[in-house]
Amino acid sequence: MADIIRIDQNARRSRAVAAGGLVFLAGQVADDKAGDIAQQTRETLAKVDDMLARAGTDKSRLVSVQIWLRSMEDFEAMNRVYDAWVVRGQTPARACGKVELADPAYRIEVIAVALA
Repeated sequence: MADIIRIDQNARRSRAVAAGGLVFLAGQVADDKAGDIAQQTRETLAKVDDMLARAGTDKSRLVSVQIWLRSMEDFEAMNRVYDAWVVRGQTPARACGKVELADPAYRIEVIAVALA
């Protein structure tokens, strides 16, 4: 039986789970909820980088990214930050949509899956 590694776990969730050669990230959000979409996107993607590193991998090994936006009006500004962050030639499958986030101050939440 393969090991399951849970990172930053509490009673409700793990921020990342490594299993079966994959790393699954829970939704990552910015700490500064007052920031604009560019700031929140930068901070959220930095948290993705941090969680991937803690799991022993990096963004070059991403296979899937889901981006949830509070408003599609933020789509272009978010994409400018995302496009500068993602590894060219190794872009993951991606979906992006408008959702009602748990806290309306959040403008973006990112969920990702990477190879370990």
